[in-house]
Amino acid sequence: MSSAGVPHTDLWPLLLYFELVLVVVGTMLALPPFLGERRTRRTPATEQPYESGIVAVGSSQLRFSVRFYLIAIFFVIFDLEAVFIFAWAIAFRESGWPGYIEILIFIGVLVATLVYLWRIGALDWRTPRQRGIEATIHQ
Repeated sequence: MSSAGVPHTDLWPLLLYFELVLVVVGTMLALPPFLGERRTRRTPATEQPYESGIVAVGSSQLRFSVRFYLIAIFFVIFDLEAVFIFAWAIAFRESGWPGYIEILIFIGVLVATLVYLWRIGALDWRTPRQRGIEATIHQ
């Protein structure tokens, strides 16, 4: 121990690792211009993008409905909540009854959110026309 009561640790392995990381990153940034492909001729055919050897036809600018993004956001949110539940399951024994009550409240809020989204129609993919046709079929 040192004179101040703090244990003495050698930091040279950490500094060596940091220097090696800097050397590797610097090398990775410096070498591509020298090792990369050099094009000497630029023609319209070489500048045209293609996918798996197939020349693209039409526009790549597609418009998706907002519902696709909405479902993606719901997935991310509920998937993140699942991570919290898994973390709780790992610490189940240590958290005891208070932890159990907290996770029940957490899951209750998730269920209430899902019911709310269902009730307002956020999960309904049918168009108003499809809903009208379905209503006439069920009458």
